Amino acid sequence: MSWIHRRPEYVVAVIFVTAMFMNILDTTIVNVALPVIAQQFGVQATEAEWVVLGYLMSLAVWIPASGWIGDRFGTKRTFLMALGVFTVASGLCGLATGLHSLVAFRVLQGVGGGMMAPVGTAMLFRAFPPERRANAARVLIIPTVVAPALGPVLGGFIVDTLSWHWVFLVNVPVGLAAFAFGAYSLKEHREPRVGRFDFPGFLLAGSGLSMLLYALSSGPVVGWSKPSVALAGVLGLLAAVTFVWNELRVKAPMLKLRLLKDRLFRNTNIASAFGSASFVGLLFLMPIYLQSARHESAFASGLTTFPEALGVLVSSQLVGRLYPRVGPRRLIAFGLFFVSVSVTLVALVGLQSSLWVLRALMFTTGASIAFLFISQQAATFARISSADTGHASAIFNAQRQLAAALGVALMATVLSSFLGRGGAHASGMEQLPAFRVAFLVDAGVALLGVFAALAIRDEDALSTMRRGPASAPSGEAAVMH
Repeated sequence: MSWIHRRPEYVVAVIFVTAMFMNILDTTIVNVALPVIAQQFGVQATEAEWVVLGYLMSLAVWIPASGWIGDRFGTKRTFLMALGVFTVASGLCGLATGLHSLVAFRVLQGVGGGMMAPVGTAMLFRAFPPERRANAARVLIIPTVVAPALGPVLGGFIVDTLSWHWVFLVNVPVGLAAFAFGAYSLKEHREPRVGRFDFPGFLLAGSGLSMLLYALSSGPVVGWSKPSVALAGVLGLLAAVTFVWNELRVKAPMLKLRLLKDRLFRNTNIASAFGSASFVGLLFLMPIYLQSARHESAFASGLTTFPEALGVLVSSQLVGRLYPRVGPRRLIAFGLFFVSVSVTLVALVGLQSSLWVLRALMFTTGASIAFLFISQQAATFARISSADTGHASAIFNAQRQLAAALGVALMATVLSSFLGRGGAHASGMEQLPAFRVAFLVDAGVALLGVFAALAIRDEDALSTMRRGPASAPSGEAAVMH
């Protein structure tokens, strides 16, 4: 165990990957179990959706506050507390005897999940020096890309062979092991000058983001004109605008939005938002297309989607080696362009085409999106100081969560609009044009990300690239206060 003391950054990486794999996997694996949960509790499918919505809205409340909490109470203590809450709540979810208790435990689970991602990301980037951020990004790619693709496959297997309870209970032994290892090996980090807790910012950020996520998740299902959805969307936008105004005027904001004045941090976040929206939108569309239009089983659908994760893992090794020489600008633009090309080809595939054609295209999409994920995770924090890493990580994770919700909402809205009255009851040939439009819109979102990527400047990320006389220091001087 001497490597724990020699390479502490790898300790952080192992614990972070384990915890985040559980966290991200939980957002997709539960979707497979929803029909069974609704049937067992004798409720409508729309009511069972609160198992997902409650978790997402809880995430939204705690992601913005995570940076301040980690800096104030220590990242080790905060991360372990979040991991412990997530693990205990997972066990309670697995033991739930009714829908209301299950939703309540999912909300509790979201408290832990909402703080784990930003605090863990901050720990990881503080542990890895700027010139090794590409290596850290190759670690981050495992939970952020593999877990969403593995969720439907693993979820279908667990539900079919065991029961929906094990969708949650499987987290308990893994969480306990990660907690014990983290308590033994992680080092504490606390910022000396944190400032007072921005309670108005906490309320505005939590309420605004959670209402926006509710509207984006419910709108495509029940209709955007439904009063509860429209009201949540309007109030969420108002809260978001008020939050920005509040954060720019207070001395110690909940989120240091002034960090977005930094050109590299701002532009990589914008490119990341387009990439996340397109990527998650595709993962949403593909299983519906396979099961509804092509009448494939849930398991076959999961196996057809999963090659995307394999493409990411294979390509990430190449990108990690190219990044120090090429830089983020061209790699991100290249990756998003070929994501757009791959998804466009998906739209042109016929119903009678072999599933291996779709699997090959999903592999290609994954191999392309790795150019974005590796590069933007390596470059985003290049000019952010250690003191501001917690705030920057919270902004980055909030952006990614909102972008993913926007991507799903956009694809779902486009699909439902073009399916018409027949909807899912129409034949595969009748549904195909609607799916083609939705896939093309998804490709268009990725293409917009190419233009955002071209605004990135490689010279801003020199500290994360190859060491040499041109390398800049870690970027403390570039921090915006």
